[in-house]
Amino acid sequence: MSSHVLDNPAWAALTGPHAHFAERVGRAARYPADMAPFHALAETDDPQAWADLAALVGPGGTASVRGVPKAPTGWETVRTGHGVQLVDTGLRAGPDPEAVRLGPDDVREILDLVDRTEPGPYLPRTVDMGTYLGIRHHGRLIAMAGERLHPPGWTEISAVCTDPAHRGRGLATRLVRAVAAGIKERGERPFLHARATNANAIRLYESIGFTLRSRTVFSLLRPTGVPAAAVLEETA
Repeated sequence: MSSHVLDNPAWAALTGPHAHFAERVGRAARYPADMAPFHALAETDDPQAWADLAALVGPGGTASVRGVPKAPTGWETVRTGHGVQLVDTGLRAGPDPEAVRLGPDDVREILDLVDRTEPGPYLPRTVDMGTYLGIRHHGRLIAMAGERLHPPGWTEISAVCTDPAHRGRGLATRLVRAVAAGIKERGERPFLHARATNANAIRLYESIGFTLRSRTVFSLLRPTGVPAAAVLEETA
């Protein structure tokens, strides 16, 4: 059993505050494909959860899961990546006078900024997962940050990015603090993820009040077509 809600944040979100978004089969769940690429299992060592996940993604489908370094029986690894999870232990949060709320009408601009900056997965309905704030320069969106996973008591800050031509002005820090202000007003605590290789981002987050909580692996897995019954028999 996971000892902390952040050990399995996608499952905690999809069975908690984000349950209304969840597509679920038994002990497996995922966000809609146009919202977020995350899948989750109640327990990663539960054969039934893996059988449910195979049913959820269907033949030829893939699942992006956290904390599974090796594919279980009946699955194959497509690719993996290493990440870190950081939590707020001293972030100074506060609104920003230039930050504007982003919504569905801004998705085209958001996706253009994401293409230029590659902050991580962002899809047309990601904006519906929580509050997204941006800063514009002469009307053009040049920086943003927002809320993604929402396990009970916590909210993930994500999609932190700044147009390359406007970096070095502290825009990312300002937006992280502004998003965090809304999270803290709800009585929740901010956390975030970053690529383990993104030393600059990790250094920035630590400098403004985040602390490394854990390291993990993110894996894209594909079911190989082994019947669920075979998986259960082998792992029983």
